[in-house]
Amino acid sequence: MKKTILLAFTLAFAGVGIKAQDSTAIKYGQTITQDDLKDNLTILASDALEGRETGTRGQKMAAAFISSHYDAIGLKPGTKNGWYQPVILENVKQGDAFISTDDKKWNNYENIIIYSNENMSEAVELETAFLGNAGEAELEATDIEQKAVVIMNKDNRSAIPFARQMIEKGAKTAIIVSSASDEDFEKYLNQFKYYMSNGRMQLPSEEETKKFSIIFASKSAAAELLDTKVEKMEKAATMAAEGKVKKLKSIKPQDISFKNTMDITKIKSENVLGFIEGTDKKDEIVVITSHYDHIGKMEEGEGDLINNGADDDGSGTVAVMEIAEAFAQAKEEGNGPRRSILFMNVTGEEKGLLGSDYYTQNPIYPLENTVVNLNIDMIGRVDPDHEENKDYVYLVGSDRLSTELHELSENVNKKYINYDLDYTYNDEDHPDRIYYRSDHWNFAKNNIPVIFYFNGVHADYHKPSDEVDKIEWEQLQERAQLVFYTAWELANKDSRPVVDKKENQ
Repeated sequence: MKKTILLAFTLAFAGVGIKAQDSTAIKYGQTITQDDLKDNLTILASDALEGRETGTRGQKMAAAFISSHYDAIGLKPGTKNGWYQPVILENVKQGDAFISTDDKKWNNYENIIIYSNENMSEAVELETAFLGNAGEAELEATDIEQKAVVIMNKDNRSAIPFARQMIEKGAKTAIIVSSASDEDFEKYLNQFKYYMSNGRMQLPSEEETKKFSIIFASKSAAAELLDTKVEKMEKAATMAAEGKVKKLKSIKPQDISFKNTMDITKIKSENVLGFIEGTDKKDEIVVITSHYDHIGKMEEGEGDLINNGADDDGSGTVAVMEIAEAFAQAKEEGNGPRRSILFMNVTGEEKGLLGSDYYTQNPIYPLENTVVNLNIDMIGRVDPDHEENKDYVYLVGSDRLSTELHELSENVNKKYINYDLDYTYNDEDHPDRIYYRSDHWNFAKNNIPVIFYFNGVHADYHKPSDEVDKIEWEQLQERAQLVFYTAWELANKDSRPVVDKKENQ
């Protein structure tokens, strides 16, 4: 760790507009220690909590552990009714689901994957609309209203937010034609089928605008569905992307039937909220989040079957707990923050960012008073790209809504930690679309500035091997301290970060 920053180094930064270190901030930042992080994570990611699957006994044990920590360090409960914001979820298991033409039918998991929250009493009749690669020109040239839009060359994993955007623009459903080979698509299909075997979770919604149906299809299945050939689809998509949008019409519309049914049960879960009231700016809120749920136990296999989630997101959760303790000590000693701080460990992230979605739809503190969200999801490991230099962290979103927030984040890092801030995943064109895949997104889409802290994906991601003994404790400590120092500045500066950009959803 950069435990000592030379005076000359600090003065040099002061010469370029970066203020000197705050000795009070350092005092409390140094209370975030490897030993405390390890003690808490050893409990949170133990086998006793059974992988913290959303809605299970293990998740509720984790919630009790986190709330008891907040109580012990002197935080106030974050709601009028205590430490928990109840979140009622629906667990949905697939029933009868298929798409068909006059002479062909594909049941779910037969070269297609149906991902939908619509419970249909009968099949709907739709007309397809081929969108190629679905660029702006293709969208402008194609009537998608209430159509089944067919989109080529999209990565399965990152396509869901994109498909939802098509539905929001008027499409009835989006059929995503995999960019992978049929063989690789089959592997993905089997993984998805296994993952969904126990059902999936969603927030209850009666609003039709919240309904969605997304269909993933192999190239060969899509070609059959559209009564064409794979090569013709790919050529039309390529030529449209090159400006010859009329080529989309070479893939003729087809009439299809689509049905999806679901068996639904209610699941009770909860977000955990701890609160520190500010002083002269107490009505403005800094929100610091992590998700504390994980994916539970594997149903079959040999050896260790518990997905302990030490890094995902045990590391972020214990970081929030330690940051809360640092602020609580500062408050007790008369150095409390000017703005209030909400420490929130959310449920349901692994099921689709559900806990943070619920909070932003049902905020305990007004969203208009929420000045920033600092979200921590996986900061305890090192990814393959940084094995030679472990002193890094990926930052996502810091510049998307507020130039001022990005500059503050950069300056805080230079003053206190001096890590390599890697913005690889912040690229709007990055195929993994990480910006949309953790809990900060539910704040960002409400035009609240965010920073997401992340160590990248490693070989143990979503596996039983994501264990405590693989955590890089020095990096976990320093990344947690970086979040603390950033929160300290945001909670105490004279003005909230200016929002000079808007989120384009």
